[in-house]
Amino acid sequence: MSIAVIYGGNRPNGNVETLTKLITQGLNVEEVYLKDYVIQPIIDKRHEEGGFSEVNDDYNAIIDRILPHDILVFSTPIYWYSMTGAMKNFIDRWSQTLRDPNYPNFKAMMSSKKAYVIAVGGDQPYMKGLPMIQQFQHIFDFIGTTFEGYILGEGNKPGDILQDLTALSAAECLRKELQ
Repeated sequence: MSIAVIYGGNRPNGNVETLTKLITQGLNVEEVYLKDYVIQPIIDKRHEEGGFSEVNDDYNAIIDRILPHDILVFSTPIYWYSMTGAMKNFIDRWSQTLRDPNYPNFKAMMSSKKAYVIAVGGDQPYMKGLPMIQQFQHIFDFIGTTFEGYILGEGNKPGDILQDLTALSAAECLRKELQ
């Protein structure tokens, strides 16, 4: 069982990264930091005769890194009650990959995976983060990925997550599950 963690945060060693690393400590994981890549926003050409154009960015390199893994962990701070723009931009591009002849089995490959979401926010995330979790559920349902679970945590300033005993307990349980 191989694991890829897709980090959507922009702050190095932020709360969601801290929580995610507590989950993955001691596990062999491939870490992808979206902030380190250039991912152009999607230009929707689904209904145009020529379809999508090739995009000169780093998106395909990320897809190539995550496709071999069995488990995908989406780790994102909660920004304005949703995932970060970098994470959303990455997922939006799946629409293009679904029609990309270089990835003819993209949906089938994604449907063989299990996914988890780890998210931390500072404004009542246990309640206000739920619409984002529902959004991920719909995304995974569409692509066929099995949504195994999520952890929401509360933290604003760096290190705040270490005070959220509920999130820390859930992280420990998930770590044991992934071993």
